[in-house]
Amino acid sequence: MATFVDRVTLHAAAGKGGDGCISVHREKFVPLGGPDGGSGGRGGDVILVVDSDVTTLLDFHHSPHRSATSGRQGHGALKNGADGEDLILGVPNGTVVLTKDGKVLADLIGVGTRFIAAKGGQGGLGNAALSSSRRRAPGFALLGEPGEKRTLVLELKSVADIGLIGFPSAGKSSLIAAISAARPKIADYPFTTLAPNLGVVQAGDSRFTVADVPGLIPGASEGKGLGLEFLRHVERCAALVHVLDCGTLESNRDPIKDFEIIERELKNYSADLSDRPRIIALNKIDLPDGQAIADMVEPQFKERGFEVYKISAAARLGLQELLYAMARTVKSYRSSQILDEKTRIVLRPTPVDDRGFKVHANEDGSFTVIGAKPERWVHQTNFSNAEAIGYLADRLASLGVERELFKLGAKAGDEVRIGSDDDAVVFDWEPTIEAGAELLSGPRGDDMRIPRGWEKFDEEAIDQLDDEELAQQWEYQVADPTSPKVEGEGR
Repeated sequence: MATFVDRVTLHAAAGKGGDGCISVHREKFVPLGGPDGGSGGRGGDVILVVDSDVTTLLDFHHSPHRSATSGRQGHGALKNGADGEDLILGVPNGTVVLTKDGKVLADLIGVGTRFIAAKGGQGGLGNAALSSSRRRAPGFALLGEPGEKRTLVLELKSVADIGLIGFPSAGKSSLIAAISAARPKIADYPFTTLAPNLGVVQAGDSRFTVADVPGLIPGASEGKGLGLEFLRHVERCAALVHVLDCGTLESNRDPIKDFEIIERELKNYSADLSDRPRIIALNKIDLPDGQAIADMVEPQFKERGFEVYKISAAARLGLQELLYAMARTVKSYRSSQILDEKTRIVLRPTPVDDRGFKVHANEDGSFTVIGAKPERWVHQTNFSNAEAIGYLADRLASLGVERELFKLGAKAGDEVRIGSDDDAVVFDWEPTIEAGAELLSGPRGDDMRIPRGWEKFDEEAIDQLDDEELAQQWEYQVADPTSPKVEGEGR
């Protein structure tokens, strides 16, 4: 059973916003006291937080689908709905968040660092919030926005000061077990560690972390073995320690050749690793052949400018000098850095000339509208309410969607689709004056092609007319709606 996972796919679903409420205030002697419907609550976010107690992405491997709760619906008496609860997910320090196609969204470093993986939907406005001087008593409310759904890839890049690199069975696990409290699997037969091990090392007044990076073999940078799975764990290291096997029984291997092969794989993986300090640890000097080979190759490494230490992780020989050398290297590297590595969150601002939508003419004669605002407005609209549909049409017209449709040759009755996924809304387009159509303007929700004039007269105005005048005036209003009307209330 897997105990360490450093790359997973997360399906995050934020909560839906609560719907707005349609309500009219009523009390004794005040049957229609105005709109008082409250707005819906905000949907909960899915948030990634760096947690010091989390060292692996194993939980996401077993449960990749995570959802936050939705907001509650608004109520009358101007009571807003409750917000949904945010879902807090702990991730290890050094987690990188990417899209499915590999674009980096965030690089999380430091305990407590937060990143919103999926944002909750806004609650729908109640009819009280929608009222204005032009719309005194809205008979509709907005629906809550759906929560964001995202598929993300989480990669763990260990945050360690020192990376132990080398061939399988070179003694990296034995070394980290000897210098720290880490307890990796160690055996007297050849095998490779299947997961990176982290240990905290104390050398005098210096404390630093050491990572055992497994799986490096020839071709690791090209995906052979487990190399690509674990090479990412050396990217953050301040220094690299080559653990070279001086007691190997394989005739085609020696410390110099092993060193050159590993260096080649590091260079092929990332050129940024070339400036990291190197320390050479010649391991297994407790063996007779190991001591002889270490004495033979030590001058060659020193000629190349490397610090060389002869050690035995199993017998714990020469470890103190190696630890202090690690501490000095880490301290020197940290002081040479202008800025410490910090959390990096990639922002992609909207272009200045972005209108917020695009209209495409399809081959079948239909049209597709794509854009964050139109798609969000469609999700907020209750299509069983004519006034709500009219409000949506007003918003689309003010954004310029109708003008763009008219420019592309859309005609009355053409099919228009808002959105590109399965939730897209399809309707037959009815142009307005805003789009260049020769139609009469009128209140949204009415058919503007039907002649107006069926006015409701004020009772006092009706009383002032006799039956014949009233009949003539009524007929006159219907026949010519542009002529002056009698005194009375408009509808």
